[in-house]
Amino acid sequence: YVMLLTLSPYTPTYRDRVSPPGVMIRPYLNGFTIAFNVSQPSTWQPYVDSMHHFLAAYDDKVQEEKNIECVSGQYFIQGGNESEEKKACQFKRSLLQNCSGIEDPTFGYSKGQPCVLLKMNRIIGYRPGAGVPVSVDCRVQKGNESNLRSVDFYPGNGTFDLMYYPYYGKITHVNYTSPLVAMHFTDVKKNYLVPIQCSLNGKGIINDVNSDRFLGRIIFTLSIGK
Repeated sequence: YVMLLTLSPYTPTYRDRVSPPGVMIRPYLNGFTIAFNVSQPSTWQPYVDSMHHFLAAYDDKVQEEKNIECVSGQYFIQGGNESEEKKACQFKRSLLQNCSGIEDPTFGYSKGQPCVLLKMNRIIGYRPGAGVPVSVDCRVQKGNESNLRSVDFYPGNGTFDLMYYPYYGKITHVNYTSPLVAMHFTDVKKNYLVPIQCSLNGKGIINDVNSDRFLGRIIFTLSIGK
C-alpha cells in the first residue's frame, strides 16, 4: 500500500524505454477480413455503420467545441503541473476527405472502393518520428502486387501530424482524439482474397517483427465481390 502511494496516477514511473506503437484499423467487426458484395448492401452496411459510429467523436462541430486549433508540424508540448487538464488538438473528420463519410455516407463501400482507417496505439509521452511525421504505406502482403493497383491516403499524403503528440494520459488529456490516416482502396482486384499490409514508416518505428503483426504494421484481407 505504501509503495502504491508513491505511484503517479498521471504518468508511468519509468519511461526510459518507450515501446514503438502498435496499430489498429477501423472498421473492425469480425476479425481482420473485410468481405462484402457491392450488389448486396446488407453485406457492407455493417462496416459503414461501424465507421459512422467510430467517427462520431471526430465530427467537426464536436471537435470545434471541445478542442483547439494547433500549429501543424511541431509537437504540442504542454507544461505545468502534471495534474492539470491538458488541451487537445482538433482532428476533424472532414480532414479525411473522401473517407470522411460526409459526401459519400457509404465510405466507398457501395462502389467497391472501401475506406479503412488506421490509428496508432496511445503511448503516454511518446513523440513519434523524432521530429519528422510518421507516414503510412500499403502493399499486397503476399501474392501478386497488381491485385492492389491504387490506394489514396488522407489527410494529405497519409501522415500523422506531430501536433497530436505527445499524449498525456486519459486522466488529464480528457478530450484527446487519436489522429487517423484513412486508406482509400480505389482499385482492388474483385472476387479475390487480397491480403494487405499497411505499415508505419519513420525514425524509431519498428514494423518488421514477424512475431508481432500489430507492431508498426497491420495485416488484413479485402474480399470485394461484385
